[in-house]
Amino acid sequence: MVLLLTRTYFPGGTNGKLVCNGKIICYTIELPWKDNASQVSCIPEGEYFVCKRYSRKFRWHLEIMDVNNRNLILFHPANDAVKELKGCIAPVTQLSGSGIGLQSRPAFLKLKKLVYPKLDEKESVLLLVQS
Repeated sequence: MVLLLTRTYFPGGTNGKLVCNGKIICYTIELPWKDNASQVSCIPEGEYFVCKRYSRKFRWHLEIMDVNNRNLILFHPANDAVKELKGCIAPVTQLSGSGIGLQSRPAFLKLKKLVYPKLDEKESVLLLVQS
């Protein structure tokens, strides 16, 4: 499975569109690009594998693997990148500003519902991040 994240960069945050097989899954919000600085920047464009992860804070979610000089980069719900993210990607149902979106939890559940069965079948999930 290949997920394509196409981004638009703004000084206050990064907005994206997440697509699989030509169909929009959801939109995304992230921190602005700040040279991949830990906890204040979105991750670099590139190719990453995605896997399941569990934590007490986010329960079952998705981790973006092998991000250069970063760790624990996740897909998890959030509606305001600057206030709620530290480098992660938040799926949102609708974009409402730079790095700001609406109804993140339903968008996140939609993404999980699509990706988890593939991971359960031992299929790899590749995330392509581009602008």
